[in-house]
Amino acid sequence: MNFEVMSDKAILAEIGQRVQRERLNRDLAQADLARNAGVSRRALQKLEAGQVCTLASLVRLIRALGKLDAFEVFLPPQGISPIQLAKLKGRERQRASGRRNKRSKE
Repeated sequence: MNFEVMSDKAILAEIGQRVQRERLNRDLAQADLARNAGVSRRALQKLEAGQVCTLASLVRLIRALGKLDAFEVFLPPQGISPIQLAKLKGRERQRASGRRNKRSKE
């Protein structure tokens, strides 16, 4: 599935369908999963319907499904590159300059 070409709405719908499929594969009722995750049943219903939910609710639900390792694949930790480290003389960046984005738009 190519998420790059999908709209935000389509991506939310896909995430909701995947959460719902995982819940059903585990034979869990919405109320049970919501209770285990510490979120409202309505929050789970909204997520499964492809509607906006909070990031905290999503994390809680993914944790309750035992799928937190998916976040490791989704957004792996990024180390600082040796070249960048040399430019910064051993210090780690704390802010983005924004200069690179301005150049690419011109």
